Amino acid sequence: MTAFEYVIVLISIILGLGITQIMMGLADLVHQWNRVKFYWPHLIWIMLVFVLHIQDWWDTYNLRGFEPWRLPTFLFFSLYPVNLFVLARILFPFQPTDGTIDLREFYFQNFRKFFISTMLLNLLSIAENIMVRGVEYSLLVPAGLFLLLGGFVIRPVDSERYHKLLTLLLLALLIFSVVLNWNTWLID
Repeated sequence: MTAFEYVIVLISIILGLGITQIMMGLADLVHQWNRVKFYWPHLIWIMLVFVLHIQDWWDTYNLRGFEPWRLPTFLFFSLYPVNLFVLARILFPFQPTDGTIDLREFYFQNFRKFFISTMLLNLLSIAENIMVRGVEYSLLVPAGLFLLLGGFVIRPVDSERYHKLLTLLLLALLIFSVVLNWNTWLID
């Protein structure tokens, strides 16, 4: 067993726990379908976080040539999946209620937490890219996203229109990154 194979096991478990949170949260919403008032920006956030879990698992394979693995290095690399897990957990209401589950209301009560967690993901992504790949132009996207989300956190924007626009922008960025990296996200 290589050092990479050893450390990837725990990272995969953490990512799997996050994916489990998302799947269980979705199953709970489906189970209580008649009581749920869905809100499409929140559903897109769920999809984005799910894809980020898969993307991190996929991209972690690129660390197979990274050496040597030391505990502090591993702890640093595990911060991203741990933060993804937390983000997956806070995407869903976890206290069952007897009344209606209003995902719009839930979203607006918790969007700062979503954004702060996503900002932390962006900082970790920048640091990891610098550590593994050196400084690249690709750091501009996470840096820009960090600033954009930071603006929403520092000066809370409660306008539903802005949140819908931001959600569509994030979805477009995800689609753009998949298209842009189509031939680089390969496992050979």
